[in-house]
Order: sequence, then C-alpha cells, then structure tokens
Amino acid sequence: MDFSQLGLSNDILVSIKNANYEKPYPIQVKAIPIILKKRDILGIAQTGSGKTATYVLPLLDFISKTPVSKNRNIAHLIIVPTRELAIQVEEVIRSFGNFLPRKIKSAAVFGGVSINPQMMKLNGTDILVATPGRLLDLLSKNAISLHELQTLVLDEADKVLNLGFKEEVDEILTRLPTKRLNILFSATMEPSVEVLIQKLLKNYEKIEIDRIELTPEIIHQTAYLVDSDKKGPLLRHLILENNWEQVLVFTASKRSADNLATKLVKHGIKAAAFHGDKSQGGRTEALKQFKGGKINVLVATDLAGRGIDIKLLPYVVNFELPRSPKDYIHRIGRTGRAEAEGHAISLITEDDKAHWKVIQKKMKRWVELIDAKNLGF
Repeated sequence: MDFSQLGLSNDILVSIKNANYEKPYPIQVKAIPIILKKRDILGIAQTGSGKTATYVLPLLDFISKTPVSKNRNIAHLIIVPTRELAIQVEEVIRSFGNFLPRKIKSAAVFGGVSINPQMMKLNGTDILVATPGRLLDLLSKNAISLHELQTLVLDEADKVLNLGFKEEVDEILTRLPTKRLNILFSATMEPSVEVLIQKLLKNYEKIEIDRIELTPEIIHQTAYLVDSDKKGPLLRHLILENNWEQVLVFTASKRSADNLATKLVKHGIKAAAFHGDKSQGGRTEALKQFKGGKINVLVATDLAGRGIDIKLLPYVVNFELPRSPKDYIHRIGRTGRAEAEGHAISLITEDDKAHWKVIQKKMKRWVELIDAKNLGF
C-alpha cells in the first residue's frame, strides 16, 4: 500500500513525495484513514514506528483546506513530554508543511528558556507543539486561547504521566472545548494511561503496533563481557578502530554521562554529554553538532535520549544497561530506522549478566556475548 490509498489530499501527497517519503509505515496505514474521518484514536506504538507523521499528515490535510489564521486561537495542539520531542515534532511538521501551497505556521514551546520570545511568535499559529508546564504558563498569560481547539494530540502519554504531569494534563483538559478530535499515543498501557483514556477518548479506535517484545531484525546486536574499569578503554577502541563517525552512547546517570564525555574528549574523540541538567541551549547545540557531524559521540541518559531522533543513526552503545527491558528496546530503537541498517552494542559486566539475561528473554532474542579479554581488555 502507498500513501495515495490512505485518503490524503493531492497537496499532501505532493508534499510527502517532495519530502522523500516513499511508503507508509504500518501504523500510518491503519491510523491515517481513521483520523481523516475525525474519529478519536488510541495508538499503542514505540518511538520509531512512524507515529509522528501518522498524526501530522492528517492535521496538515485539515489545515490546508482552511483560511490562514490571523489570531492566537490554537486549532491544533500537540502535547509532548520533553523539550527535545517538541522540537523534533515541529521539525516533522515543517518538513511536510514547507511543500504545501497554503502557508503553514507551527511553533514549539517548552520550559527551560525565556517565555517572551515564544509568546511573540504565536500569532497565527496553526499547530502548537507544547510541553504541559509551558502550555499552562502561556494560558495563564493569555498568550493563546484554546476555546476554538479542533484537535488534541497527546504523544507519549505514558512518559507525560511518568514525568509527573498528571495534574497539568488534567488542568489543560478543563480548558478545552468539549467537541474536538482526540488522538492519544502511548508506548505502554499503564494504569495511569488507562485512566487518561477514559477521560479523553470517546468512541475511539485502537491501533496497536507491537515492538516491545521483538526488536527489529535490521538492528545488529553485539555484547561484550568486560570489567567495569575497562569499559572506557574498550569503547574508545571500538570507536577509533572501526572509525565510527556517529555514535549515541547511553549511561545510567547524568554524572556518568558527564564523566564519560570528558574522558572521550581527553582521548581525542569529539564528544558531548546530553542530559536534563544541561541548559536547553546547551542541549540544543550538542544535538545540532551531533546531527551535523561536528561531534562524533553524544553521551545521553534515558530521559534526554527520548528526544533524539536521527533518521540514519548507525550506532547505539549501552555503556551501562537500563533498568528495564522496555528502556533497552527504546534505546536501541534509536538506530535501524527508515529501514536503514543499525548496530547496537552493549557493554556487560559480571554483575550485569543476570539482568542482561532478563532483557534478552523479554525481547525474545539472544545476543552473542564476546569476551573483551580476547581484544586485550
């Protein structure tokens, strides 16, 4: 099936072609026709499944048939858990919207930076992408109005709630018109998400794309058994020996990310840390340099890493294992996207072995464990 069979307008189809999108992902095939009919939808899907375009394309289709907005009444709102995801979603909107005859204005708003520049750019916004806290800030200052909202998208709902935004989401919902289209995406069906579904969705369709228990076969996974004090030298060896030019490395803590990035730089490898204690400007610049090839290694924590979306990222390294198998799946899902080959490498200590076994059992895939001593580590 191709995009022309999903019910999208000709203008959107031309935009998709110009943006070099060739064929729809499974979730797009299932969900786009439902959204175009303006029926509420629940999508259970992981990052990397194509879910962002799943809701962005129908929204652009709706907007392309309406007059240009000249006020601060937001018609289409997308709520996301993190600043990085807000920026990423807005980039997707621009990538398609730039090719449409009708000018599309989108904006991403989030905390951690001054609110005034964001407020000044909101007039005439067609699609607003926002984190919950900053959205409430804007509402409290009467910088925007949601009284005429037509579509609400809540992306990564489980993460929004896990980050402690339940009260903010509840407050936002009280400010919305009753009649609207609701689109909710979540990676998991936790009890808190189920409660939110009952509040938010009406007569909805459920679409589920399961990537939790089975990782994409296109991702080549390798693991090295290594002593803790040899992890750093082994990582540097792998990067330099194999000439890895773009590597996303995950650590378990912010301190560990800072220490590892510092050591990599000391050994002549261009690297930067990426986590929640960094300023928004620092995080944005680090991600920009990583995407642009000015630094080779980005060392991230799990939370910050959720906002990193690089279409052809070749390598992901688990310098330290995550707490849960789901987080492991999410980490390695940063690579192997858009049907491109990806490599996931994990550094396993003796103490990690039991947890590593649980992760493999959950994803139903066993990964060869190479003894790093054979490489001199």
